[in-house]
Amino acid sequence: MEWPNLRKEGRELYTRSARPGRAVYGEALRPFEDGEYREFDPWRSKLAAYILRDGPPPEIPRLRKLLYLGGAHGTTVSHLSDLLPQVPLFVVEKSPMTFAALLALAKDRRWVHPILADAHLPERYRADVGTVEFLYQDIAQRDQAAIFAENALACLRPHGEGVLMLKVRSVTQRRSVGQVIQETRRTLSEHGLEVTGQLSLAPFAREHIALTVRS
Repeated sequence: MEWPNLRKEGRELYTRSARPGRAVYGEALRPFEDGEYREFDPWRSKLAAYILRDGPPPEIPRLRKLLYLGGAHGTTVSHLSDLLPQVPLFVVEKSPMTFAALLALAKDRRWVHPILADAHLPERYRADVGTVEFLYQDIAQRDQAAIFAENALACLRPHGEGVLMLKVRSVTQRRSVGQVIQETRRTLSEHGLEVTGQLSLAPFAREHIALTVRS
């Protein structure tokens, strides 16, 4: 299975623009025979790095709704909404400063639904989000694994899928990468989640590991 609305040109990656003629954050726009595409930089987005490292997509036919934790300014959110323009995308971000950019993005992309909230507290937005088939997390917190697990328990459908972008040095500066990965996998397992894959994002993101998960 491949990601929809994605184009690779050598080591360059593009998503087909859901809103042609409009850059979101100053990225390059490039015309191809099947439409306009936006440059998707793996040095700037861990999702782009994941895709270039052959990270598998979710089961697209099953997707009805997606939850994204840690939306920040919406750079990756915008590309994910290009890839899956028919899928409602709920985006949790706790910083009011960056949330404004998400609101601006949502005005132009009606299937993007920003939520100003703390991802530690999924009970505060679970009623708005409902049940999702895919959970994506990119949060620089010490307890990244616990945040992912709690959101999976709250919102992820049984046999749903997820990707945890593990930022090792946000967990600890002292333990090795291998130890942090092992601890993260153990935390997920203790919450009934199965780690189905592990992928380093080097050289694009140092000491970042993508863990693919199934509930």
